[in-house]
Amino acid sequence: MKPVNPFEMIVVIVLICVGAGVVNNYFRMKANRQADAASDADMDQVLGEVDRLKERVRVLEKIVTDQERQLSEEIRKLA
Repeated sequence: MKPVNPFEMIVVIVLICVGAGVVNNYFRMKANRQADAASDADMDQVLGEVDRLKERVRVLEKIVTDQERQLSEEIRKLA
């Protein structure tokens, strides 16, 4: 059996460590992509809700600032 050269042993250890780091980063990036996809869906839902709330605020502002006569006419049109 041939004796192991210390330099070769160091190179092999470094290659194993680098390879393990690359594999670890790959799995982390894969998990982050899945989490980002879920975050994007949540963000779309929140943005939709914000748009609905903005529209409701516009309607409420119109009701509050509208004159009594015009408001009564619009309510009558809705009925």
